[in-house]
Amino acid sequence: MSVDDVGQDRLPSGSTIDLAIRIGFLGLLGYLSLRVITPFVTIALWSAVLAVALHPLFKWLTQYLRPRLSAALVTLLCLLIVVGPVTWLGLGMVSGIGFLVTELNTAQPAIPLPPESVKTWPLVGDRLHQLWSLAATNTKGALAEVAPLLKPVGGKLLDLAQSAFLGLLQLLVSIVIAGFLFPFGPQLANALSVIFGRALGLRGKELVQLAGSTVRNISRGVIGISLLQSLLAGAGFLAAGVPASSVFAFVTLMLGILQIGPAILFIPIVIWSWVTMEPTHALIFTAYMVPVGLIDNVLRPILMARGLATPMPVIMVGVIGGMIAYGIVGLFFGPVVLSVAWAVLAGWMHGGDAAEETTSQ
Repeated sequence: MSVDDVGQDRLPSGSTIDLAIRIGFLGLLGYLSLRVITPFVTIALWSAVLAVALHPLFKWLTQYLRPRLSAALVTLLCLLIVVGPVTWLGLGMVSGIGFLVTELNTAQPAIPLPPESVKTWPLVGDRLHQLWSLAATNTKGALAEVAPLLKPVGGKLLDLAQSAFLGLLQLLVSIVIAGFLFPFGPQLANALSVIFGRALGLRGKELVQLAGSTVRNISRGVIGISLLQSLLAGAGFLAAGVPASSVFAFVTLMLGILQIGPAILFIPIVIWSWVTMEPTHALIFTAYMVPVGLIDNVLRPILMARGLATPMPVIMVGVIGGMIAYGIVGLFFGPVVLSVAWAVLAGWMHGGDAAEETTSQ
């Protein structure tokens, strides 16, 4: 065999070059497609989450109404649930800002003078007593003194408000898209089952059911409990005459969704009630706010783990980690990914039996 023959043998064949060109073209096509759909990924994920979470309601309505009418009613209900509280909170924030402006312009602000015992507090007693006295006697002067410290916070709050507005628009669009997905739920579930089955070698239908159950449990345990907690807290704030109660109710909702908990908000408000209210009224308000603040600790674990074989720590890691990595949509995306991963790992470790057991519950 000559040297030329050996060199020709080492050259790639025509079929190999064709395969490389096809793979490169598919990779380029996939990259360009990903760039095109990236702005819509969040909306698509929210639409899928809403369609899965609300599908039991849609299925129940189809027993009495046509599928299209049922989808329209569920969509309209979701829009009212979102737009209604947002409008209420917006009007409450406007009234709260108006109250603050009125208090700043009046000669007798509602902030009481600090007790003399505050001076005896270690480290911060004297400085806190000075600022508190200044706020009680000259609110504008106190604000002028702390304004340099609040300026960076104001910029972050504006950025947060902008993000919240864009997120609200995305949520409204997602609700409308989810309304079109309701009638095609079984077809989409079957398509995902085929993809899971071919990609993971497991029973794809059970994995899809596991993902759907996880989304519904998270929506009940996180969103539902946070909404219930904010409504109860808002009612307590209104009954107690807390200024800007709507704003505090909205903050309660956000703290619950972000898994921080409303205790950091409730404790200062309860302390304020003991300073400004009659002891009996403050005691009643405190007795009401304590169980409201503990609702999430009692009901959330029960609802999130209900009907799932995935361990609760795995779900909580998915909730917190997903939200840190992907924002609010990660609240659902993270637990779904870890739940499916847990089922796949269990199937791999036990030869598939554990996976079927995990996904069938």
